[in-house]
Amino acid sequence: MGTSRFHVPLAPEGWPFVAIPAALAAALVVRGHRALAAPFAVASLAALGFFRDPEREPPAVADGVLAPADGRVLAVEETEDAFVGPAVRVAIFLSPLDVHVNRAPIASLVAGVAWTRGRFVAAYRRDSSDVNERCTLHLQGERARVTVVQIAGVVARRIVCRVGAGDKLVAGARFGMIRFGSRTDCLMPRGTRVTVRVGDRVTAGVTVIGMLT
Repeated sequence: MGTSRFHVPLAPEGWPFVAIPAALAAALVVRGHRALAAPFAVASLAALGFFRDPEREPPAVADGVLAPADGRVLAVEETEDAFVGPAVRVAIFLSPLDVHVNRAPIASLVAGVAWTRGRFVAAYRRDSSDVNERCTLHLQGERARVTVVQIAGVVARRIVCRVGAGDKLVAGARFGMIRFGSRTDCLMPRGTRVTVRVGDRVTAGVTVIGMLT
């Protein structure tokens, strides 16, 4: 009979937020302080929910661009990007209840990563992509260039990017996360057939948001 392996689908950055309050709660319970332990137990469970990182199977869609984040489509608009050129932007707003792990929209080589200091206005504001703290990834695919921007929000003050220039990513691969509510933009070449609309819910690494033409 084979042995099963227990795995907690949690982003690495979440372990301190889960383990520390859980340990404090356990210590208080052992000492007989159940009421004092309750807030720490709740905090640990809340962190477990926020930092969850479920396994996903990216769809095999030729020329498809996958959502880089879970959340609601905030905007679909034409824009200009220094790396992509004429582009179409799909902006995704992540609430604190969404999975916050970001995933690569296409199989690609990371051409560059740029950090920009900025403000922390509400991520759903139209100007947040220009004024907020953000991390920009330039991805060079076989057929096209795509830019992904991780944008901090009012509560999200910590952007995590685990990749650097020269790294290779498969479509749907994890590359980072943003803590506690934020926004992620995906900029595709103009002419890409966008397959989502404002208000749609998307799932990182699963939902096809555009088809390269």
